[in-house]
Amino acid sequence: MTNDRPGRASAGPAERRLRAGREDEAEALSELALRSKGHWGYDAAFLAACREELRLRPGEVAARRTTVAEQAGRILGFATLEGAGPEGELGMLFVDPEAIGGGVGRLLYRHVLREAGRLGFTRLTIEADPHAEAFYLAMGAERVGDAPSGSIPDRALPLLAAWP
Repeated sequence: MTNDRPGRASAGPAERRLRAGREDEAEALSELALRSKGHWGYDAAFLAACREELRLRPGEVAARRTTVAEQAGRILGFATLEGAGPEGELGMLFVDPEAIGGGVGRLLYRHVLREAGRLGFTRLTIEADPHAEAFYLAMGAERVGDAPSGSIPDRALPLLAAWP
């Protein structure tokens, strides 16, 4: 909706906001993770092999420090901050395919780093999808090696590190 009166700002789209994930969202977040993974062109067999690894279960949402990005009540993405410190892990960061490229990943990533710093973490590791490695590198993470995939035998993932 716009406002044509001089001196008044136009009303823009609903603000994005970050909030804690809720346990009753575990299934919806898991499905979002699969849709996001599918954005990279993986076939159905590959996604089926990843399903368990990408699942958030009720009871894990709070324990994994899940943060949800939403706009006008629609979930755009989520991230998890895992571990007890001083070293932890960016366990999951997934953005709905319709929101990829719109800054949601950047918003979530920066939030997780701030939260990690607030909690006393000194380093986070990230087992990145190969298609997402460039994003993390652009955000300041550094590649420190490879990690075996938890879903696909003989597949290695970029292992990255970030410092809050």
